[in-house]
Amino acid sequence: MIGWSMDAVLQEECGILIGEHFLYMQFDVTVIGAGPAGLFCALHAAASGRRVLLLEKMDAPGAKLLLSGLGQCNITHDGGIENFFSHYGDHGMFLKPALCNFPNRHLIQFFKKHGLCMVTDENGKVFLKTRRSADVLALLLLICNDCGVSLHTGEPVTGVVSTNKSFEITTGRAVYRSTYLVIATGGTSYPATGSTGDGYRLAAGMGHAITEIAPALTPLSITEFPFADLCGMSFSAMQFSVWRGESKMFEKTGDIVFTHQGLSGPGILDCSRSIRSGDIIRLSFIGSERRNEFAKKFAERIHSHGSRQVKSVLFSYNIPQRLVRKILDLANIPSDCTCAHLSASLRSRLILYLSGFPLTVGAPGDFSVAMVTRGGVSLDEVNPKTMESRIVKNLFFAGEVLDVDGDTGGYNLQAAFSTGMLAARSIIKKNHDRDAMNTSSCT
Repeated sequence: MIGWSMDAVLQEECGILIGEHFLYMQFDVTVIGAGPAGLFCALHAAASGRRVLLLEKMDAPGAKLLLSGLGQCNITHDGGIENFFSHYGDHGMFLKPALCNFPNRHLIQFFKKHGLCMVTDENGKVFLKTRRSADVLALLLLICNDCGVSLHTGEPVTGVVSTNKSFEITTGRAVYRSTYLVIATGGTSYPATGSTGDGYRLAAGMGHAITEIAPALTPLSITEFPFADLCGMSFSAMQFSVWRGESKMFEKTGDIVFTHQGLSGPGILDCSRSIRSGDIIRLSFIGSERRNEFAKKFAERIHSHGSRQVKSVLFSYNIPQRLVRKILDLANIPSDCTCAHLSASLRSRLILYLSGFPLTVGAPGDFSVAMVTRGGVSLDEVNPKTMESRIVKNLFFAGEVLDVDGDTGGYNLQAAFSTGMLAARSIIKKNHDRDAMNTSSCT
């Protein structure tokens, strides 16, 4: 059922009154969190004939899904599923069983089967043809309803107790019992959508370790950002490096955008999980050419064009004119300075700024602007082949509540759907094996 009437449900389905709560004993599977992972898990578990309860704390399900891709819902990415593993930081191999069990082509086929066709853009991002996140949510809710999922909205879970044979799930309205439990509550990014870390609290209460939580896929604020007046200027395939003290942490190439306060764009968002306050980001405005090579060639050009203005030489490198003027200003080089009047010290400073302009990270964007969460339920305590807890029998996890976060481009939604599907299939198999064992013992 989509939503619910408290009185009707209690009268029809809840049989035992305990204090102010009813004890509800008839669910095979309870899923906490009606985001993409929870919805997908619930509908597939229910399609197998299981009685499924889906609990959502917000008054409406899928709030964060509606924001995906600025409302356009970048469902997944194109290409072979083997190319996905490197897009989840250090944890891509944990997702390998889930992604291979339900790869991107199967996800696309699922939606196509139900009337939602996909298109792929020039960057390999896969969207609904309608470009409407609401269409994805509406379809998932429709299927949940058709499969008999009991969806209870506006009902946050306040506690979970694991017994020998079942789970007791307490909300502000009732106490439920369920043979299997799936935590799919998401992380802590975009807390206004209901992602406030509830799953971490529930998992920790059952003995699970939670790795450090931090924003990911988030823009960076830069201390005394010098390019604020160039807000909106973008760079395709810019090379940049990240330094911590005297150590180079890594070097990347990606699209970057100047904001009012710092840096954004896919290149920055994808590596924000690894960037900390105080790190130095060095931007190269000259492409992939190394500083020593560029310095030699640049010096030769300066010497051979003595009467030309320095800025006209820089324009020939296809650097935006507004940026050229800004860099010259920051380097204390007059706008009308000719190559003949460019001193060796000023030339060295200009080469540094062009090949590795240093910017100090003030802080990554907080959870209100981060697309996903870094950290979560420790992967050491979850079986990647089933999504089942290694600590608590019949407890499963799906989606962003796990210590997994992906790059931009549809990788996070694919992980949510794949882990949700794997959890559902694992539950179905366990239940089938249990039924078969019970049948065998009775013959």
